[in-house]
Amino acid sequence: MVTPLPRCCAPETAPRPTAPTPITARMNPALRGCVAIPGGVGWQGTDHPLLVPDEEATLRRTRVKALWWERGAVTNAAFARFATATGYITEAEKFGWSFVFWLHVPEALRLTQGVDGLEWWRRVDGACWHHPTGPDGPKGALDHPVVHISWSDARAYAIWAGGRLPREAEWEHAARGGLGDVRYPWGDTDPDDTAHFPCNIWQGDFPRTNTCADGYSATAPAISFAPNGYGLFNMVGNVWEWSADPFHLRSLKRTARGTAPHGPRKLMKGGSFLCHASYCHRYRIAARTGNTPDSATTHMGFRIVYDTAP
Repeated sequence: MVTPLPRCCAPETAPRPTAPTPITARMNPALRGCVAIPGGVGWQGTDHPLLVPDEEATLRRTRVKALWWERGAVTNAAFARFATATGYITEAEKFGWSFVFWLHVPEALRLTQGVDGLEWWRRVDGACWHHPTGPDGPKGALDHPVVHISWSDARAYAIWAGGRLPREAEWEHAARGGLGDVRYPWGDTDPDDTAHFPCNIWQGDFPRTNTCADGYSATAPAISFAPNGYGLFNMVGNVWEWSADPFHLRSLKRTARGTAPHGPRKLMKGGSFLCHASYCHRYRIAARTGNTPDSATTHMGFRIVYDTAP
């Protein structure tokens, strides 16, 4: 049995029962900012995997349908409209805390609890989507991706908006931007720490020193950096994006797939502002990871797609 690599710097939140929240309102279609992505035969995976236990291999053709995609990840402004219209309370808000990267913990908090083996993640009481670093920190910028969002939160928003979360094959097809078998949305040239900054990732010595050479210590605006060939922004870097699919490893026996310490995981794609080639080279199109559906951190967000024109 192949043991999967650590889940990309992202701790898991143990499941807790939560009361369902009714989703009764719909998003104004004019606010969605979508682009049409053609369907057909696309590529998924890679024949040159870097993280073999994640089962990135192999490169294969897959058929996908035409979809309307939001150009960027769902923003704080959009999520605020959803929360106001429905009264929705995120799982991080219900739990009363969430995980914040250690360099972003407000100075007023002298002592915080860390995660064994991932000590750069700190539990901060009150951290949630509208105060990403906790009540002692600033509010989330309206044009930045909403974070501290669990898979369940993302799905609730998607239902309200009349869309859904994308599947892995759909996500990879859209991320490639019509370029075919490439490593990144812009091609095969690797980002670096000194001159080439096509996306928002870490520069420096993870997890100690981030030079912020790309201009950002945490999230960048959802619409920033150059779009790919389909007009989509930040398909890699910035924030992890939840998908509709479960995170399955084919190497695991079927009976073992749902027996992770905190239960079955959901798939995430794209990497985040905390990724660096020295530790987590998962800001490639074929890269993949997973987390439990109720987990949330400062680098986990989502975008949604529509099966018909919004």
